[in-house]
Amino acid sequence: MRDGSKTFPKLECPSALRTARIWHCGYRSLVEVGALINLEELVIGSLPDPSLEFLCELSRLRYLRIVHMPKITDLAVLEQLTNIEVLSLSTSPSWDAARKCTIVDSLMPLAGLPRLKQLELFGVCPADKSLRDLQRCPALESARFSQYPADETARFYRETGLSDAFAAEPSFQ
Repeated sequence: MRDGSKTFPKLECPSALRTARIWHCGYRSLVEVGALINLEELVIGSLPDPSLEFLCELSRLRYLRIVHMPKITDLAVLEQLTNIEVLSLSTSPSWDAARKCTIVDSLMPLAGLPRLKQLELFGVCPADKSLRDLQRCPALESARFSQYPADETARFYRETGLSDAFAAEPSFQ
């Protein structure tokens, strides 16, 4: 059953949550997710907000997947999520099929994530579609990309020796 509400629900004990899936709910904002300070895994389908600022408080986050974030251009907030091990950012499948991208200012904020092991960027690209900034990721083991030029992804894999394995699924179903 779908929740017809336009506002994120008030939770009785938000600090008790360790995992959350917010899937195409139609909420006007997900800012209230920032109160879930003990989240370790978060999956979001359709992010309505123009900023990722609400994620700042989620310092325990190890797994983050966001599908369809059309208003996001700045990934700088993600630098603060130093426990992130798996990060998957993507456009919606219909955007991907239409070869539409979410253009972000830079991938450099991801290079500073000390524990990032698995990365997926599907249709989330800087304007120059360069992956060079990601070569600085200290713990990266695998990365997958779509909507990047084939020669750029080939160069990235050749120079880094990384696997192109899919990122792990969250621990919850």
